[in-house]
Amino acid sequence: MTSAFHLPSSTSQSATSTPARISTSNPSYSDDDDDEDTLPYPIELPRSDFLQPDFDPQTYLSSLRNRHQTLEDLRSDLRQRSQLLNQELLDLVNGNYEEFLSLGADLKGGKKRVEGVRVGLLGFAREVETIKKGVQDRVLEMEGLLREKKEVRRDVGLGRSLLEVEERIGELEEGLGISSLTDGFLDEDAGAPEDLDDEDEAVGPVKRLRRHAEQYLLITHTAEQIGFGHPFLQAQRSRIEQVRKTLLLDLASAVRQAKRERASEDMLTLLDIYARLGAEGESLRVLRSGG
Repeated sequence: MTSAFHLPSSTSQSATSTPARISTSNPSYSDDDDDEDTLPYPIELPRSDFLQPDFDPQTYLSSLRNRHQTLEDLRSDLRQRSQLLNQELLDLVNGNYEEFLSLGADLKGGKKRVEGVRVGLLGFAREVETIKKGVQDRVLEMEGLLREKKEVRRDVGLGRSLLEVEERIGELEEGLGISSLTDGFLDEDAGAPEDLDDEDEAVGPVKRLRRHAEQYLLITHTAEQIGFGHPFLQAQRSRIEQVRKTLLLDLASAVRQAKRERASEDMLTLLDIYARLGAEGESLRVLRSGG
């Protein structure tokens, strides 16, 4: 009698051997079952496939038709993947739990902080408006000062022009000998008006008259720019008229002398002076009068 226990040789299989094909006569097995047992095990679904920006579940599932995997196994893999993601999310929340708590503590009492910020902003806005108003006031003040400066400069220019007119009138009166005549006496050492200025005598009477006429025209031009209605010019009007009368008298004397001497060049110069003074009629009267 032997103690060894032996399985029937017809049913024994090796643990590492490929399953044997079962006869098709057995209704419990089929060729499809045999094919599924011999197929390679599918690899794990790549995680990167689910992270695509254009991921679409239906499109993705339709691309898995060649995985040689049953629908139930695919569902099981997806369930495991979902559980894994839930666990990762839970670990992430647990890992950042302290930060979540601190965030909640920071948000507590936030209305008071927001109100404090709002009050601070309102105060800042009021300060800005105050500064803005101050700047506007300074701008208006500066504009007023600039206008005042412009007026002062204009007044200074006007004063200089008036002083220049008065000075030129005085020089012209001295050159024409009016100052001594208007004072009612002649200086004994002064002599005739022509002797008052040796320089005038050196240039000749005709050239001296032309220079006096130019000074007179400069005086009238400046007075026109200022306006004869100015009080100072109104006060100087009699002096200007006296200068013109004296100048015309000297011109008449010079014309008569040039006519006697038949000095044609001097005559043309004197007639030009008459024209510049606007006294052409006076020149004709002098020429017709003879002398």
